[in-house]
Amino acid sequence: MADDPVAVLDFWLGEIGPEGWYSVDAAVDQEIRDRFGDLWQAACDGGLEHWCEGTVGSLAFLILTDQFPRNMFRGEALAFATDPLARDAARKAIAAGWDLGAPEPERQFFYLPLEHSEAPEDQATAVRMFEERMPETGAEGLLHAHAHAAIIARFGRFPFRNAALGRASTPEEEDFLSAGAYAAEVRRLRG
Repeated sequence: MADDPVAVLDFWLGEIGPEGWYSVDAAVDQEIRDRFGDLWQAACDGGLEHWCEGTVGSLAFLILTDQFPRNMFRGEALAFATDPLARDAARKAIAAGWDLGAPEPERQFFYLPLEHSEAPEDQATAVRMFEERMPETGAEGLLHAHAHAAIIARFGRFPFRNAALGRASTPEEEDFLSAGAYAAEVRRLRG
């Protein structure tokens, strides 16, 4: 098990890189499970909170608890299991200004846990962070922050998580899902 925040960063920022961060790739998902599954479990169990004391450790913790589970457990409830840990770490890092110590576009990983939240106040903070703290590369991230916020404003939750979380979809949510869901919302905002 890799137990160093730098191992997480080297993998996600270096090996995977921006072109792979939002791709769906079963081989990458498996590699993350194999290399970082035990480390994710350690974070889930509260054993890595000491990482959240500066830019580097916090960034690695956020990738481990917000990004990696979405790959490791794609389509399952466990994909969202460490979201509360990631949100708490993101809030702490933003308040301390540690996010500003990370270059763009890596800085976005400090804001994504808030963008992934189903709480409207977190959505508002994510939008504001992309507006204020991602001046060079944040336009695309800001678009996605607005898309997430619009979905939460409309439904109060992310309907595309309903199946994984065992939640029943409303007729309005079913219409949204059948009309293209998140991708359709992004297209709407681009237009």
